[in-house]
Amino acid sequence: MESDNVIQIKSYAFAVKIVNLYKHPSEEKKEYILSKQLLRSATSVGVNIEEAIGGQSRKDFYAKLTISYKEARETKYWLRLLTDTDYLTEEKSKPLLEDAEELLRIIGSIQKTIRNS
Repeated sequence: MESDNVIQIKSYAFAVKIVNLYKHPSEEKKEYILSKQLLRSATSVGVNIEEAIGGQSRKDFYAKLTISYKEARETKYWLRLLTDTDYLTEEKSKPLLEDAEELLRIIGSIQKTIRNS
């Protein structure tokens, strides 16, 4: 990916990690429902960042960014749930939870900047 946009780079890298993680519960544990929800929400973070970057207006940019924020929060929920139900180990989920939290901080900071300008 050729870009110096931090949130774009981090959200894409996060999606790649989640896609790779998705293989574990679906292939090894035969769990498809919860892990598919995780896959959808986590990849949606980056998709909505991309849509925000291509937004038609400042309002459109902010709206897509807000969706990304909500999807990152949802992703944290699915990671915690899969961990607490023993489909994922804490070793696998902890770094991803930290990544999701970092994305939330960055997105939240961008939202705050937009609101205050």
